[in-house]
Amino acid sequence: MRRLVLKSIAVAAIGLTAAANVYAADPAKKEITIGTTVGDFGDQVKQQIKPLLEKQGYSVKLVEFTDYVRPNLALQEGSLDVNVFQHKPYLDNFARENKLQLKEVFQVPTAPLGIYSGKLKSLKDVKVGSTLAAPNDPSNFARALVMLNDLGWVKLKKGINPLTASEKDIEVNVKKIKIVPLEAAQLPRSRADVDFAVVNGNYAVSSGIKLTEAVYQEKSYAYVNWGVVRAADAAKPWAKDVIAAYNSPAFRAWAKQKYAGYKFPANWK
Repeated sequence: MRRLVLKSIAVAAIGLTAAANVYAADPAKKEITIGTTVGDFGDQVKQQIKPLLEKQGYSVKLVEFTDYVRPNLALQEGSLDVNVFQHKPYLDNFARENKLQLKEVFQVPTAPLGIYSGKLKSLKDVKVGSTLAAPNDPSNFARALVMLNDLGWVKLKKGINPLTASEKDIEVNVKKIKIVPLEAAQLPRSRADVDFAVVNGNYAVSSGIKLTEAVYQEKSYAYVNWGVVRAADAAKPWAKDVIAAYNSPAFRAWAKQKYAGYKFPANWK
């Protein structure tokens, strides 16, 4: 009997050790700083990812930004460990132009880019010379142009790369749309001053705009956003723990219930 009890204790101890190995934080890193844009990506950290990682023993700090430039620079400099705010075309272009060593490692639920009413309330109200506010960063501006091309408001040149489209790629401005480039965070407020506004989904949500209010949404799934780390950190245990949290059953179930109308990570299908 004594041998049986000792054997049971040993088995239990092994089980506890294994559990500790599964759930324990990376001993080389106890604090993880995540940077997001204001809105749904920050909410995902506060309401789900932070608690999940803290259960493993990590301390999690959230830093929220209102622009698309500082999060990548802060990540490269080391004041962030992870950022969540951008799609891959934007990351690739920004990293190339600024010579950054960053790596996308997981996708996140993403509110799609949409055209929202301003002074005009419906697509059929568009007229020659209508004004449209759009994101001023090259990648998201290209997305806006593709949407206008899909609507027939402009005609883009044949053979261009839709990921890098710019105003010089407009062959015919059918509706003579006057495009007003603005910082993405300013787009929701711009609706009072223009006929239509192309608004990034996260800024629409954080401004209290319902995604269902969009008069048009982009068709492409190429712009689901990514969580990004420094390339040198991609294989580290703490980074794998962050990836696992964003792909956990708990986070998936929560996101699918909360974010109706969003585009979800490809590996969730």
